[in-house]
Amino acid sequence: SCFDEFNRIDLEVLSVVAQQILTIQQAKSANKQSSIFEGTQLSIRATCSVFITMNPGYAGRSELPDNLKALFRPVAMMVPDYAMIAEISLYSFGFVDARSL
Repeated sequence: SCFDEFNRIDLEVLSVVAQQILTIQQAKSANKQSSIFEGTQLSIRATCSVFITMNPGYAGRSELPDNLKALFRPVAMMVPDYAMIAEISLYSFGFVDARSL
């Protein structure tokens, strides 16, 4: 599952979601085929994963609670340098003076 702009969710809801994700991750770590999830038998696939995206610093965004931060690995993203990508691509196609193009 991928949850986009996860830090826009209210803190009260994030607390509940953190507990739900923890339940799934613990079942997966224990190599269980199934687990009881909020009173329902849930099949656990070894390939299941949970991903979130966040845009910190924007209005209306909140920090994640520590118990939820602990469940995810951070990955920083940045805007790519399109000029450099184009220049390298042109050099790889044999252009001698790609920078001036």
